[in-house]
Amino acid sequence: MTYPEPDPQRTRALPNQGGPAPAAAEDVRRAKRVRTVRMARTAVTFVCALFAVVLVFQIILVLAEANAANGFASFIDGFSGAVSLGFDGLFSPDSAKAAVLFNYGAAAIVWLLISAALNYLIRRFALPGPRVPQA
Repeated sequence: MTYPEPDPQRTRALPNQGGPAPAAAEDVRRAKRVRTVRMARTAVTFVCALFAVVLVFQIILVLAEANAANGFASFIDGFSGAVSLGFDGLFSPDSAKAAVLFNYGAAAIVWLLISAALNYLIRRFALPGPRVPQA
């Protein structure tokens, strides 16, 4: 029994039966690595931004003279004290509101700088360099 010749128009969309070509396997590994690095950078950005937002909430609550006995205000106060990076007593102006603004504001800025630095380092050292065309 003879089989007809395969029609190239119908068979070109079929997947390669012999497995991925070496260049394609390298592309798959690179894509997985890039995806992992992006996920790590997203996690770092999320955590650092969360800490900065909590510090900003604390500044807003103190400036607006929120009720310190409120559950949300006390939670934010405790959380902001934990992520203030030791900036609590760095500045000591006469006003308590100004002290919170300067101390927690500086800590929030430092968290954003930490996020940027960690993202740069992760991208710089975890991702492979630019592709070099092979001759």
